[in-house]
Amino acid sequence: MIWIISFFALVTSTLGCGVRQSIGRYPAGGIAKRFISFEEDLTKDLPKDLPKDQPEVLPEINVVGGHPVNINHLWPWQVSIQTSRGQHFCGGSLINENWVLTAAHCSVQPGNDYVVLGLYDRTVTNEGTQVKNIAKVITHPAYNKLTKYNNDVALLKLSSPVKMTSSISPICLPSSLRILPGTLCVTTGWGATETVSNPRFLQEATVPIVSQAQCREFWDRNRITNAMICAGASGASSCKGDSGGPLMCESSGVWYQVGIVSWGHESCRTDGPAVYTHVSYFRKWINEVIRFN
Repeated sequence: MIWIISFFALVTSTLGCGVRQSIGRYPAGGIAKRFISFEEDLTKDLPKDLPKDQPEVLPEINVVGGHPVNINHLWPWQVSIQTSRGQHFCGGSLINENWVLTAAHCSVQPGNDYVVLGLYDRTVTNEGTQVKNIAKVITHPAYNKLTKYNNDVALLKLSSPVKMTSSISPICLPSSLRILPGTLCVTTGWGATETVSNPRFLQEATVPIVSQAQCREFWDRNRITNAMICAGASGASSCKGDSGGPLMCESSGVWYQVGIVSWGHESCRTDGPAVYTHVSYFRKWINEVIRFN
């Protein structure tokens, strides 16, 4: 349950953000996302001074223990960020007709990468999808490319406005909120599962919010900042390829994005929390970027 949501966020919901609509097109599948390991070396970008008693982490690792989204009930703000070759590499969220919210560590390149909206099966585009070029990428000025942990947020300005449909609409961004630990929220994406590294269908997983104190106990007190929010440690987790996608909580039928998939355990283990960029912490910056760009 979300206890406090700003008046501004509630007002924006009346304009159509944060509302899912039933579409009714195709049947859903069934793949669970749990524990996964990777063959390639994913530790090359790790800091060299990690405490020996702490698990290794990787910013790019970040849905395991979940299942495919029901195609009849999509997440209309979910986007796939793809290379010029059509390879999905990060997720994002549509926040208005011109802007997508994602993670800074995705390192999106305007002119090369692009955004696909209204997508469920990443191998198929149809009349329900929209493909948009990226005109501008604005990364938070305090984001550090070397550490890749804190202030992990970026905004993508699209080359042309998105046409809102039953399968494409924005999510609400709260200006401020308080969420009790244990609140069940949802994270989505095309990230790796325990069986495949590149799932064909959009996945979703329900994860509980973890308190800052518990998260700091697991990861290290100095690593978890107020710009982060943690969720998971319950048999499900974000994983490689989910980065930049949303962590979202529902209140009175409206969905609010509380986090951006940022980093977690190298092997996407589900007994510890994954870490997300705390959206409301950056709401002032987001508003200013949109206003002046």
